[in-house]
This record gives sequence, structure tokens and C-alpha cells, in this order.
Amino acid sequence: MPSDHAPPGTTPLAQSSAITRRVTLYSVLTAVVLIGLKLSAWVGSGSVAMLSSLADSCLDLLAALSTFYAVRFAASPPDAEHRFGHGKAEGFASLFQGGLVFATGALIGREAIVRLLHPAPVTQGGWAVAVMAISILLTGLLVFMQTRALKAAGSVAVSADRAHYIADLASNVAALIGVAAAYYLGFHFADGLAGLVVAVWLIWGAVNVFRQASSQLMDEGLAPEARARIVALATADPRLTGVHQLRTRVSGPFVLMQMHADLDPNLTLEQAHEILVEAENRILSEFPAADILIHPDPRGRAEPHGGAFAETAAAHAPGADAES
Repeated sequence: MPSDHAPPGTTPLAQSSAITRRVTLYSVLTAVVLIGLKLSAWVGSGSVAMLSSLADSCLDLLAALSTFYAVRFAASPPDAEHRFGHGKAEGFASLFQGGLVFATGALIGREAIVRLLHPAPVTQGGWAVAVMAISILLTGLLVFMQTRALKAAGSVAVSADRAHYIADLASNVAALIGVAAAYYLGFHFADGLAGLVVAVWLIWGAVNVFRQASSQLMDEGLAPEARARIVALATADPRLTGVHQLRTRVSGPFVLMQMHADLDPNLTLEQAHEILVEAENRILSEFPAADILIHPDPRGRAEPHGGAFAETAAAHAPGADAES
């Protein structure tokens, strides 16, 4: 996850849920205001750059609504059909956003090429310029709020929404330059050129959104630093001498982890249970939104585990990589 995001699972669920709910509401309201402003500006000016920005804001609203509902559904507790929770809803919302951004970029690019081949004058450019300036201000404010939210509570859906609005910010600047150049300087080709720049920027932004969403949906593990910290917390008790088969994955606001722990084979079941519960609590102190499963192994006597992701004898040997 990018460095400006809170590491997965490190923010308490109630806090992260409140933050993401609030910022996604702001995103929806911003999109509604921008649609109203840009619609009036496009009707008056006929600018293709303004049309491209209006189309993007309409899709912004759809994307913002999908994120608005996704973060709420993702934070809902597990049920009988979804025992691992609903966190992947954020990943699907991100894919939806990426698809909208990509489609918008392709359509805007087509319209921009037509306008470059057949330039047309921009009318009422003064109002269009004013609308774009307001759009830049509102979008910049929203991106700032989303950045603060991601630092406090990382969310792949909010991250995708922010990437979308960062692209909007750049597109608004490009549209402002294009409309102003066409209206005030008579460079009619600038309008189409600005629309083409917006299209390229949107398609590039969509690719980055797809990358982030696919990382979560494909169960990519936590960063090496986070995994090392989990091992350090688990083995802080000298009675728990090692960890192997550590597996982690992110699911919306949650992080799921499982591992095998090496314990003295002479411990009673109750003693082993007590040690593992203490290890879980140490991990939860830094990863409060984690779901943890620790399997005890009798040190020096356990056989490699089977199953779909079976251990090898080498991975199970003493001193083997704890993160394998």
C-alpha cells in the first residue's frame, strides 16, 4: 500500500469506518455540485473540454456512490454466508471506478480527436473559465480531505476515489487552459487538445486504480515490514520460540492473518492456549482490525502440514523463513 496510507488493519474498525463514511459523503456532495456547475457552463459555451469535464463529473457521481455504499457494506460484520466478512466489497468498488474512468477517457479522447480535426469556436467562455476555477478549488479540497482520511484509515475504495479526483484535478486544469486559450486567444484547436490531455490522464489513472484493486482481490500479503513486525510481536514471549507459515491478506478495513507457532511440547493444552492468546493480544495492540488464527506446533516434533498449500520439510525446519 502507498506510503501515505495507514497500514492495513492498524486503525480500529469503529474509527476507520467513521472516517471513510464521512469522506465518501463529501465525495458524493462534491460531485453533485460540480455536475450542476459544469452543466450550466457546457450548455452556454459548447466547449468539448467542458463537455469532457462534465461527463467525467457525472461518472464521478456514480463512482462516489459506489464507494459510499461499498465502505459501509465492507465494514459490516461477518454473517452466516460470509464468515470472513465483506471487506472485498471495497476492491469491487475500486474495479467499478476504474472501469468508469477508463470508459470516460476513451469516449472523451474520441470526441477530442473529432474537435481537433474540426475546430469550433467556444462561446460564453468567461462563465466556463469561472466554473472550471471553482471546480479546481472544490476538487482540490476534496483530495486534501481524502488524503487525510487515508493517512488515518487506509481504504482501497477511498484510495481509488482519490485517484479519480486527482485525475479530475488535472483534467480541470487542462480544461481551464483549453477553454481560456480558445475563448480569449482564438486558439480553437486548444479546446480539443485539452480534451485529449484529459482523456490520456484519465486512462492512466484507471490503470493505477486497477492495480490497487487487483492487489486486494488477489489476496496480496502485507508488506515485508508489517510481516516482520507481526513475527516480532508473536515471539516477544520467550515461550513462543518461532513462527512459520505466516499468511496475511487484506479485506477492506480488515487484515486477516494466520500462522503456526512453535511451543514446548511438554506444555499442557491450557498453558499453550494461554500463550497463544497473549500473542494474539500483542498483535491486536498494533493491528486492532485483524482477525488472527494461530496454530500451535510442538517444537521439534511437528510434521509438515498438508493441504492445498502444504509445507515442505525445508520450510518447516528450525530456522526456516518465518514468512514462508
